[in-house]
Amino acid sequence: MPCDGLAGDTSVHHPIVCDPIQPKACPEALTGLGTEIDMSGQHTLDEAQLLETQHAFDSVAADYDGPRGNNELIQRMRVTLWDTVHAKVAAGGCLLDLGCGTGIDAIEFARRGFRVVATDWSPQMVERTRERADAAALESRVTTTHLGIQRMDRLDGEFDAIYSNFGPLNCAPDLHAVASECARLLKPGGTLVFSVMGRICPWEVGHYALRGRFRRAAVRAARGATAVGMNRHTIWTYYYLPREFYRAFAGTFSLGGYRALSLFMPPPYMVDRYRRRPDWYERLGRLDDRLGAAPLLRDMGDHFLIVMHRR
Repeated sequence: MPCDGLAGDTSVHHPIVCDPIQPKACPEALTGLGTEIDMSGQHTLDEAQLLETQHAFDSVAADYDGPRGNNELIQRMRVTLWDTVHAKVAAGGCLLDLGCGTGIDAIEFARRGFRVVATDWSPQMVERTRERADAAALESRVTTTHLGIQRMDRLDGEFDAIYSNFGPLNCAPDLHAVASECARLLKPGGTLVFSVMGRICPWEVGHYALRGRFRRAAVRAARGATAVGMNRHTIWTYYYLPREFYRAFAGTFSLGGYRALSLFMPPPYMVDRYRRRPDWYERLGRLDDRLGAAPLLRDMGDHFLIVMHRR
């Protein structure tokens, strides 16, 4: 039995894992660019900025399964989300993927026996997901839909869990609206599992500060939307501490817990460093596994993985 999906327009990541990202505008420069910032947590990007983000991910969809979107460090983080979802939801359950990218996560969950509705704001990413599902003969378990997170109100159905991997929610213009739609789409007691780009990444701060690039080192400290460059395009990005992120969901979701991802391990765009000394970095990875959920440490890292349950 397939999951439901987009009402009336269903086709058959966008992960923000770039080369070292370059800030194109500091927060104070956003005035007059159509970005409204309400520090209570409501954020609004205009349609042009949302389309800029879409075009950025369209531009890299063809090679996103290469080092840009699926290297060893990314895969290590992927497995953490996969295993977390699998531990929370019985096989056969229905999952909603927000920002599916090229479908690596959706296909993995389909292979594990789940049914998946995979959505993304980039039509090229959605097409890659559809092709991947067809090639794996899993099209009966994976429904693909071209849909941005800001348009979740167009989705129908009841899901056992909703997941998002590698920061699509960092591009969501209004987290409160996302929380409301997640509550509508989830079954009672349903689960959210989100991988979100955090504010405090020690590796990144150290990497750029040691090179004298202090503004670049501090880019994640920006309040409101930050313009981030990828492939000569712009991704409008918000960075969060876990408690900032959860605040938007607290009215309808209880906090199951959160942990750091790539705290001791370097961020995925530093994969060349990892490849020079993989054994040594794997030891650091074991520290991530052991200490990533510890108080204070869990607030740092390239991403954080947060689990919430619908009340």
